[in-house]
Amino acid sequence: MKTYLECVPCFFKQALEAARLSGADEKTQKKIMDKVALSVPSFELTSSPPEMARIIHGVVKKLTKKKDPYARIKEKSNRLALKARPDLKKKVARSKDNLLTAIELAIAGNIIDYGVKNSINVKKELEKILRDEDKIIRTEKKTIFNYNAFKRALKKAKTVLYLADNAGEVVFDAILIEEIKKNAPDKKIIYAVKEKPIINDALEKDARVAGIDKYADIVSSGSDAPGTIISLCSKRFLKTFKKADIVISKGQGNFEALSNVKRSIFFLFMAKCPVIAKDVNCKVGDIILTRKK
Repeated sequence: MKTYLECVPCFFKQALEAARLSGADEKTQKKIMDKVALSVPSFELTSSPPEMARIIHGVVKKLTKKKDPYARIKEKSNRLALKARPDLKKKVARSKDNLLTAIELAIAGNIIDYGVKNSINVKKELEKILRDEDKIIRTEKKTIFNYNAFKRALKKAKTVLYLADNAGEVVFDAILIEEIKKNAPDKKIIYAVKEKPIINDALEKDARVAGIDKYADIVSSGSDAPGTIISLCSKRFLKTFKKADIVISKGQGNFEALSNVKRSIFFLFMAKCPVIAKDVNCKVGDIILTRKK
Protein backbone atom coordinates (compact mmCIF):
# COMPACT_ATOMS: atom_id res chain seq x y z
CA MET A 1 0.00 0.00 0.00
CA LYS A 2 1.24 3.49 -0.81
CA THR A 3 1.63 6.25 1.78
CA TYR A 4 -1.07 8.93 1.71
CA LEU A 5 -0.58 12.55 2.75
CA GLU A 6 -2.98 11.89 5.63
CA CYS A 7 -0.34 9.50 7.04
CA VAL A 8 2.23 12.26 7.56
CA PRO A 9 0.65 13.85 10.70
CA CYS A 10 0.42 10.35 12.18
CA PHE A 11 4.18 9.89 11.68
CA PHE A 12 4.85 13.03 13.73
CA LYS A 13 2.50 11.85 16.50
CA GLN A 14 4.33 8.51 16.60
CA ALA A 15 7.70 10.25 16.83
CA LEU A 16 6.60 12.52 19.68
CA GLU A 17 5.00 9.69 21.66
CA ALA A 18 8.05 7.43 21.25
CA ALA A 19 10.33 10.29 22.32
CA ARG A 20 8.30 10.89 25.46
CA LEU A 21 8.13 7.18 26.27
CA SER A 22 11.91 7.12 25.99
CA GLY A 23 12.13 9.77 28.70
CA ALA A 24 13.55 12.42 26.37
CA ASP A 25 13.55 15.99 27.67
CA GLU A 26 11.83 18.75 25.70
CA LYS A 27 15.05 19.80 23.98
CA THR A 28 15.67 16.24 22.71
CA GLN A 29 12.02 15.92 21.69
CA LYS A 30 12.42 19.06 19.56
CA LYS A 31 15.58 17.63 17.94
CA ILE A 32 13.68 14.44 17.10
CA MET A 33 10.75 16.35 15.55
CA ASP A 34 13.19 18.49 13.53
CA LYS A 35 14.99 15.39 12.25
CA VAL A 36 11.70 13.71 11.31
CA ALA A 37 10.59 16.89 9.51
CA LEU A 38 13.81 16.88 7.46
CA SER A 39 13.23 13.25 6.43
CA VAL A 40 9.68 13.79 5.10
CA PRO A 41 10.57 15.63 1.84
CA SER A 42 12.82 12.77 0.70
CA PHE A 43 10.23 10.08 1.43
CA GLU A 44 8.40 8.75 -1.63
CA LEU A 45 4.63 8.37 -1.29
CA THR A 46 4.92 5.21 -3.38
CA SER A 47 6.63 3.57 -0.39
CA SER A 48 4.56 1.90 2.33
CA PRO A 49 3.84 3.60 5.70
CA PRO A 50 5.92 1.01 7.65
CA GLU A 51 9.01 2.08 5.67
CA MET A 52 8.60 5.65 6.89
CA ALA A 53 7.73 4.50 10.42
CA ARG A 54 10.97 2.53 10.55
CA ILE A 55 12.96 5.67 9.69
CA ILE A 56 11.10 7.72 12.30
CA HIS A 57 11.61 5.24 15.12
CA GLY A 58 15.24 4.87 14.09
CA VAL A 59 15.65 8.60 14.68
CA VAL A 60 14.05 8.30 18.12
CA LYS A 61 16.28 5.39 19.13
CA LYS A 62 19.42 7.14 17.95
CA LEU A 63 18.78 10.44 19.71
CA THR A 64 17.41 8.96 22.95
CA LYS A 65 19.74 5.94 23.03
CA LYS A 66 16.73 3.79 24.04
CA LYS A 67 16.48 0.56 22.04
CA ASP A 68 12.96 -0.36 23.16
CA PRO A 69 10.83 2.63 24.27
CA TYR A 70 7.69 0.48 24.39
CA ALA A 71 9.14 -2.34 26.53
CA ARG A 72 7.00 -1.63 29.60
CA ILE A 73 3.87 -1.15 27.48
CA LYS A 74 4.45 -4.51 25.79
CA GLU A 75 4.89 -6.27 29.12
CA LYS A 76 1.67 -4.70 30.42
CA SER A 77 -0.23 -5.65 27.24
CA ASN A 78 0.93 -9.27 27.54
CA ARG A 79 0.06 -9.40 31.23
CA LEU A 80 -3.47 -8.04 30.76
CA ALA A 81 -4.17 -10.24 27.73
CA LEU A 82 -2.98 -13.35 29.60
CA LYS A 83 -5.29 -12.45 32.47
CA ALA A 84 -8.20 -12.30 30.01
CA ARG A 85 -7.24 -15.54 28.21
CA PRO A 86 -9.44 -17.93 30.26
CA ASP A 87 -12.53 -15.86 29.41
CA LEU A 88 -11.49 -15.59 25.76
CA LYS A 89 -11.10 -19.36 25.53
CA LYS A 90 -14.53 -19.86 27.14
CA LYS A 91 -15.99 -17.57 24.51
CA VAL A 92 -14.52 -19.78 21.76
CA ALA A 93 -15.60 -23.03 23.45
CA ARG A 94 -19.25 -22.05 23.81
CA SER A 95 -19.62 -20.63 20.28
CA LYS A 96 -21.35 -22.45 17.42
CA ASP A 97 -18.30 -22.09 15.16
CA ASN A 98 -15.10 -22.27 17.20
CA LEU A 99 -12.77 -21.35 14.33
CA LEU A 100 -14.85 -18.33 13.30
CA THR A 101 -14.97 -17.04 16.88
CA ALA A 102 -11.22 -17.58 17.32
CA ILE A 103 -10.64 -15.58 14.12
CA GLU A 104 -12.94 -12.78 15.29
CA LEU A 105 -11.13 -12.62 18.62
CA ALA A 106 -7.71 -12.64 16.93
CA ILE A 107 -8.79 -9.67 14.81
CA ALA A 108 -10.39 -7.94 17.80
CA GLY A 109 -7.04 -8.28 19.58
CA ASN A 110 -5.55 -6.17 16.80
CA ILE A 111 -6.93 -3.13 18.63
CA ILE A 112 -3.78 -3.29 20.81
CA ASP A 113 -1.82 -1.08 18.43
CA TYR A 114 0.07 1.96 19.68
CA GLY A 115 1.49 2.66 16.24
CA VAL A 116 -1.93 3.66 14.92
CA LYS A 117 -3.82 4.86 17.98
CA ASN A 118 -0.84 6.50 19.74
CA SER A 119 -2.38 5.75 23.14
CA ILE A 120 -4.86 3.12 24.28
CA ASN A 121 -6.32 1.69 27.45
CA VAL A 122 -5.55 -2.01 27.01
CA LYS A 123 -7.67 -3.06 29.99
CA LYS A 124 -10.68 -1.12 28.69
CA GLU A 125 -10.30 -2.55 25.18
CA LEU A 126 -10.08 -6.12 26.51
CA GLU A 127 -13.21 -5.63 28.62
CA LYS A 128 -15.03 -4.35 25.54
CA ILE A 129 -14.02 -7.44 23.53
CA LEU A 130 -15.25 -9.78 26.26
CA ARG A 131 -18.48 -7.80 26.64
CA ASP A 132 -19.47 -8.24 22.99
CA GLU A 133 -20.87 -11.71 23.63
CA ASP A 134 -23.16 -11.85 20.60
CA LYS A 135 -20.80 -10.46 17.99
CA ILE A 136 -20.71 -12.70 14.92
CA ILE A 137 -20.35 -12.33 11.18
CA ARG A 138 -23.88 -13.19 10.07
CA THR A 139 -23.57 -12.36 6.38
CA GLU A 140 -20.27 -13.00 4.64
CA LYS A 141 -18.99 -9.94 2.79
CA LYS A 142 -16.52 -11.44 0.35
CA THR A 143 -14.76 -8.12 -0.19
CA ILE A 144 -13.78 -7.65 3.46
CA PHE A 145 -14.58 -10.90 5.31
CA ASN A 146 -14.16 -14.03 3.22
CA TYR A 147 -14.34 -16.73 5.87
CA ASN A 148 -15.29 -19.56 3.53
CA ALA A 149 -12.29 -18.95 1.25
CA PHE A 150 -10.01 -18.84 4.30
CA LYS A 151 -11.46 -22.06 5.70
CA ARG A 152 -11.01 -23.89 2.37
CA ALA A 153 -7.41 -22.71 1.96
CA LEU A 154 -6.56 -23.56 5.56
CA LYS A 155 -7.97 -27.07 5.20
CA LYS A 156 -5.79 -27.78 2.15
CA ALA A 157 -2.61 -26.27 3.61
CA LYS A 158 0.08 -28.44 5.16
CA THR A 159 2.29 -25.50 6.11
CA VAL A 160 0.94 -22.26 7.61
CA LEU A 161 3.02 -19.10 7.98
CA TYR A 162 1.44 -16.73 10.53
CA LEU A 163 2.87 -13.20 10.59
CA ALA A 164 2.64 -11.66 14.07
CA ASP A 165 1.73 -8.08 14.80
CA ASN A 166 1.75 -6.72 18.36
CA ALA A 167 2.53 -7.74 21.92
CA GLY A 168 -0.64 -8.49 23.87
CA GLU A 169 -2.26 -9.41 20.59
CA VAL A 170 -0.02 -12.50 20.56
CA VAL A 171 -2.28 -14.03 23.23
CA PHE A 172 -5.23 -13.76 20.84
CA ASP A 173 -3.08 -15.29 18.08
CA ALA A 174 -2.26 -18.21 20.39
CA ILE A 175 -5.96 -18.94 20.83
CA LEU A 176 -6.50 -19.03 17.05
CA ILE A 177 -3.39 -21.13 16.45
CA GLU A 178 -4.45 -23.59 19.16
CA GLU A 179 -7.85 -23.90 17.47
CA ILE A 180 -6.21 -24.59 14.10
CA LYS A 181 -4.04 -27.30 15.66
CA LYS A 182 -7.06 -28.91 17.36
CA ASN A 183 -8.70 -29.41 13.97
CA ALA A 184 -5.48 -30.48 12.23
CA PRO A 185 -2.72 -31.65 14.63
CA ASP A 186 -0.36 -32.55 11.76
CA LYS A 187 -0.46 -29.07 10.25
CA LYS A 188 2.90 -27.27 10.54
CA ILE A 189 2.53 -23.71 11.78
CA ILE A 190 5.35 -21.15 11.68
CA TYR A 191 4.92 -17.93 13.67
CA ALA A 192 7.05 -15.00 12.48
CA VAL A 193 8.00 -12.13 14.80
CA LYS A 194 10.24 -9.07 14.44
CA GLU A 195 14.02 -9.35 14.75
CA LYS A 196 14.44 -6.21 16.89
CA PRO A 197 12.17 -3.88 18.89
CA ILE A 198 9.95 -1.56 16.86
CA ILE A 199 6.96 0.20 18.48
CA ASN A 200 4.97 -2.51 20.32
CA ASP A 201 5.48 -5.21 17.66
CA ALA A 202 5.91 -8.74 18.98
CA LEU A 203 9.34 -10.27 19.52
CA GLU A 204 10.19 -13.91 20.19
CA LYS A 205 9.92 -13.44 23.96
CA ASP A 206 6.37 -12.09 23.58
CA ALA A 207 5.36 -15.12 21.52
CA ARG A 208 6.82 -17.46 24.13
CA VAL A 209 5.05 -15.63 26.97
CA ALA A 210 1.78 -16.23 25.09
CA GLY A 211 2.61 -19.95 24.79
CA ILE A 212 2.72 -19.96 21.01
CA ASP A 213 5.80 -22.23 21.07
CA LYS A 214 3.47 -25.06 22.20
CA TYR A 215 1.71 -25.03 18.85
CA ALA A 216 4.09 -23.40 16.36
CA ASP A 217 7.73 -22.86 15.44
CA ILE A 218 8.72 -19.27 16.26
CA VAL A 219 10.99 -17.58 13.71
CA SER A 220 12.25 -14.07 13.03
CA SER A 221 11.42 -12.21 9.84
CA GLY A 222 14.86 -10.64 10.08
CA SER A 223 13.27 -7.18 9.94
CA ASP A 224 12.90 -4.35 12.45
CA ALA A 225 10.13 -2.54 10.57
CA PRO A 226 6.53 -2.27 11.85
CA GLY A 227 5.35 -4.43 8.95
CA THR A 228 6.81 -7.27 6.89
CA ILE A 229 8.78 -5.31 4.30
CA ILE A 230 10.09 -7.97 1.93
CA SER A 231 13.28 -6.09 1.01
CA LEU A 232 14.31 -5.99 4.68
CA CYS A 233 13.56 -9.63 5.55
CA SER A 234 16.20 -12.35 5.87
CA LYS A 235 16.82 -14.89 3.10
CA ARG A 236 15.84 -17.66 5.48
CA PHE A 237 12.47 -16.04 6.20
CA LEU A 238 11.82 -15.29 2.51
CA LYS A 239 12.32 -18.97 1.70
CA THR A 240 9.62 -19.85 4.24
CA PHE A 241 7.39 -17.04 2.96
CA LYS A 242 7.55 -18.36 -0.61
CA LYS A 243 7.08 -22.04 0.27
CA ALA A 244 4.24 -21.78 2.82
CA ASP A 245 0.92 -23.16 1.57
CA ILE A 246 -0.96 -20.34 3.27
CA VAL A 247 0.20 -17.02 4.73
CA ILE A 248 -1.88 -15.43 7.48
CA SER A 249 -0.90 -11.80 7.93
CA LYS A 250 -2.00 -10.08 11.15
CA GLY A 251 -2.32 -6.36 11.61
CA GLN A 252 -2.52 -3.13 9.70
CA GLY A 253 1.24 -2.69 9.35
CA ASN A 254 1.60 -6.07 7.64
CA PHE A 255 -1.29 -5.20 5.32
CA GLU A 256 0.35 -1.89 4.41
CA ALA A 257 3.66 -3.62 3.69
CA LEU A 258 2.35 -6.71 1.86
CA SER A 259 -0.86 -5.76 0.07
CA ASN A 260 0.99 -5.34 -3.24
CA VAL A 261 3.21 -8.44 -2.93
CA LYS A 262 2.62 -11.03 -5.63
CA ARG A 263 1.53 -14.08 -3.69
CA SER A 264 -1.70 -15.22 -2.07
CA ILE A 265 -2.00 -13.80 1.47
CA PHE A 266 -4.90 -13.73 3.92
CA PHE A 267 -4.98 -10.45 5.84
CA LEU A 268 -6.55 -10.33 9.29
CA PHE A 269 -6.83 -6.90 10.90
CA MET A 270 -9.11 -4.17 12.15
CA ALA A 271 -9.48 -1.02 10.04
CA LYS A 272 -8.34 1.60 12.54
CA CYS A 273 -7.96 4.74 10.44
CA PRO A 274 -9.80 6.44 7.55
CA VAL A 275 -6.88 5.92 5.15
CA ILE A 276 -6.97 2.13 5.55
CA ALA A 277 -10.79 2.11 5.44
CA LYS A 278 -10.69 3.97 2.14
CA ASP A 279 -8.04 1.65 0.70
CA VAL A 280 -9.97 -1.50 1.68
CA ASN A 281 -13.38 0.05 0.94
CA CYS A 282 -14.80 -0.49 4.42
CA LYS A 283 -15.67 1.49 7.54
CA VAL A 284 -13.33 2.37 10.41
CA GLY A 285 -13.76 -0.33 13.05
CA ASP A 286 -14.62 -3.11 10.57
CA ILE A 287 -12.85 -6.43 11.11
CA ILE A 288 -11.16 -7.65 7.96
CA LEU A 289 -10.42 -11.14 6.67
CA THR A 290 -9.54 -10.74 3.05
CA ARG A 291 -7.23 -12.35 0.51
CA LYS A 292 -5.09 -10.58 -2.05
CA LYS A 293 -3.54 -12.71 -4.78
